[in-house]
Amino acid sequence: MSEHMSIICFPLEQRLIRPLQQPLAEFCLARSGNRSIEFANAENWFLLLRILRRMNKDLLLAFDVGTSSVRAALVNQAGKILAFAAKELEQIIPRSGWSQQSPRRWWEGLTFSIRSVLPRVPKSAERIAAIAGCGQMHGTVLVDDAGELVLEEVPLWNDKRTRELVERFSAEQDAESLWGITANPPTVAWPAFKLAWIKQNLPKAYEASRTVLMPKDYINFKLTGERKIDLSEASSSYLFDFQSGKWSEKLLGLFSLDPGKLPGISRATELLGTVTEEAAKSTGLRVGTPVATGAGDFPVSLLGAGVIRPGIGCDITGTSTVITTLAEQPATDPMISNIRAIIGGWAAFTIVDASGDAVRWVRRIFQQQETHSYDQIMSLAAGAPAGSDRLLFLPYLNGERIADQPNSRAQFFGLTSGHQAAHLYRAVLEGVAFAAKKNIELMNARGCHLDRMVTAAGGAKTRLWLEIKASVYNAPILVPSEPECGVLGCAILAGVTAGFYSDICSAVTSLVRYDGEVLPKPAWRERYQAMQSLFNDLYRSSENFWDRLGTLI
Repeated sequence: MSEHMSIICFPLEQRLIRPLQQPLAEFCLARSGNRSIEFANAENWFLLLRILRRMNKDLLLAFDVGTSSVRAALVNQAGKILAFAAKELEQIIPRSGWSQQSPRRWWEGLTFSIRSVLPRVPKSAERIAAIAGCGQMHGTVLVDDAGELVLEEVPLWNDKRTRELVERFSAEQDAESLWGITANPPTVAWPAFKLAWIKQNLPKAYEASRTVLMPKDYINFKLTGERKIDLSEASSSYLFDFQSGKWSEKLLGLFSLDPGKLPGISRATELLGTVTEEAAKSTGLRVGTPVATGAGDFPVSLLGAGVIRPGIGCDITGTSTVITTLAEQPATDPMISNIRAIIGGWAAFTIVDASGDAVRWVRRIFQQQETHSYDQIMSLAAGAPAGSDRLLFLPYLNGERIADQPNSRAQFFGLTSGHQAAHLYRAVLEGVAFAAKKNIELMNARGCHLDRMVTAAGGAKTRLWLEIKASVYNAPILVPSEPECGVLGCAILAGVTAGFYSDICSAVTSLVRYDGEVLPKPAWRERYQAMQSLFNDLYRSSENFWDRLGTLI
């Protein structure tokens, strides 16, 4: 038997995707004039055959389990969204400070969205090379041994029912010393407190549960049957030791939580599993389609916005507004939270819990009189003067996760009989910008400098809101060409998993483009500077009344 074996070749019309690079390095073309390939190892031929069978896999499927909608998109290797669909969601507010949703609605929304996009691209199901998703973070989903939901409705990231538990924990424990484990202050958002609340108040549900999953991890479980969480979600659970990269026995002990209920931890681009037969029937996907672990919507949106190095700030406005910047080390401040970035390092951030939520709220209020689309709201708001004729809005409809008074409330200040719907609409947009600016000032004062600002998510689609923010922030805002930054970020993760891209950073550099900058308007900027000072003073003076308000029957 000869040292090398020869295989007759055939012409290839498709470009070999990147996973072929390693196998191709192990064989060479035969002598000139011969249409054959010589292998040092015959097993590589079978590897090549498997790869060639995958050569028609030129699409990526991205999904995003948001608070206001579940979205799915088919994306090509160039990062272009070929088909997009969404199913709206509603938050359930059973009492003040609570916010919950049904995971069943997430799954129904995803199956609807996937089945909506698949027919729009020819033979799309068989062409999908990999799937990756992101989702709202911190929502605490419990599933039992059989994979069934233990709670039909679960507390979300903006749920504040754990406020007293957090206050008691902070009084009894040295939160500053725990920072060396958590890299975070204790807050109502973290799953540790939500899970502890469930154990205390719904003990039967806690005992019946086998695994705690975050929203996108529950969807991954429905797709693959695998129970895992990604590193970014784990790092913002208040149960993770960022020094060891593992779940913290100490923190689990402090909360008296069962470590066996926590899932394994994977990196965002790791192959989680493949689409099961049951999931394929529900979604229209092919059995065996690879699924990546994915990550939370906030860190994924950073990828889609091109934020992959320190010094660049990002305004991610969807249901909430996150102001964030990357750093090599976590910020050491009790008013700033941290999360492990997908590319390594950390993302320090602050958050306004109700931004897009505030716009939905004010739309819903006026819907009782006259139905306005979101475009109409923006058009009306554009007709009101900057400053809304001296009308201010504090956008704390859902309180705050980190503040001296996390039970803050929303309010209009300065209302007169001369104000119309347009003034209130614009005041809501401006109020969110003032609240975000207050957080930017805090981050700058703590050394988290935002040299430049990029916008991401739904807020990137609204020119008026961007102009208001640029004028309030007194900084240009860079606008990505693709506003669905979460979808693009998921496609990047799926593409790395599938081997379309060699690594995340090179994919971001190649795929993310910008349409230009939105600049501050000088006349608006001057007026907003004066109003920002009043906004900050109004916030501080209102703190005196929030506790008193809570005691009213």
